[in-house]
Amino acid sequence: MTTATWERVTVATGPGEGAEAAVRQAYREAGLAEPERVLKLSSPLAGAVVAAWLTGGLEMRVGLERAGLGTDELVPDGLGLESADPGRPVRDAVRTAPWERARAAAYAELGHAGWAQLWAETGGRLWPQAERLVGDLRRAIAERGAALGTGLDTGLDTGLDTDTDLEAERFGESLRRVTLDAVLGQHDAPWLSAFDGLDGLKRVAERAGWWWPYERLAIVTERPVELHLDDLGRLHRADGPALSYADGFALHAWHGMPVPPEFGATMTALTPERIRSEPNAELRRAMLEHFGLDRYLAESGAQPVQSDETGVLWRIELPGDEPLSMVEVVNSTPEPDGTRRTYFLRVPPWVRRAREGVAWTFGLAEDDYRPQRET
Repeated sequence: MTTATWERVTVATGPGEGAEAAVRQAYREAGLAEPERVLKLSSPLAGAVVAAWLTGGLEMRVGLERAGLGTDELVPDGLGLESADPGRPVRDAVRTAPWERARAAAYAELGHAGWAQLWAETGGRLWPQAERLVGDLRRAIAERGAALGTGLDTGLDTGLDTDTDLEAERFGESLRRVTLDAVLGQHDAPWLSAFDGLDGLKRVAERAGWWWPYERLAIVTERPVELHLDDLGRLHRADGPALSYADGFALHAWHGMPVPPEFGATMTALTPERIRSEPNAELRRAMLEHFGLDRYLAESGAQPVQSDETGVLWRIELPGDEPLSMVEVVNSTPEPDGTRRTYFLRVPPWVRRAREGVAWTFGLAEDDYRPQRET
């Protein structure tokens, strides 16, 4: 498979056929007996919840039971978890040891320079994308775990009996730590792309999301049903979840920044008043970006604070945030129809003159900005 194919694996969506057979092959290739049971779930959150319930000890099991195992949609009834004995974890045998052997073999064959070049052309290209997705998912699982633990006597003793917020936070962190025991399936594509062999692990990655291998039981989760990214490969969507799974687990994001689920609906009916009233500075910046800075200036009643031959400096105070300062400039080169396009350049709030702001966009001090010809 080419690096481009592995890149598609990293962001693939929809159900994958043959995941269970691929998992069993990965066990055999690791020298292990096949698991007695392969449990298929719809999301990495559901997988983490079941893995935590089966292996996290009495305290975690009590907490998850009181939270309803994370809702019936995530972990349906009838799975027989009460009598399930997963056995010891075998992630090291299934995933870590094969990776170490494959890397050692490649390094021995190629040498330091050859290995560095191979990684740069394969996994090094894919890792930033996969790392972002893995980090986003782990954060969201921790937040969902904290939400499950809110208001519950989770049984996790922090020594602060009355601080339920800290109890919930610890509950979420415990669930996040369970994700560190997962084989990452499609998100292991970066290192799988660099090596020959490892056929079982590669087949799982082509067909499934995260999975947890134990001696007698494997927990395998589906890939997302939807994934939306911006041009930089960050989770991004204005009108719904940027990443969602069949059981309803979803991440909402704006250019990689986590946002509330209702944020998309808010974006469709923005006004300057709604933007100003948003207490979260990061969300307000996202709203401004979506609404348009020039439109916001026009509709918010902003007044110019200074003008000169380079343009007009505008400044708007934003509650709880730094002021919005922009220089309005006119392109000296006319369009084909004879009109001249107006641009708004965002500049630091300490700028006091339009010329100073334009100079800053070129990385110059105001006194050093002496354009010989405008374009």
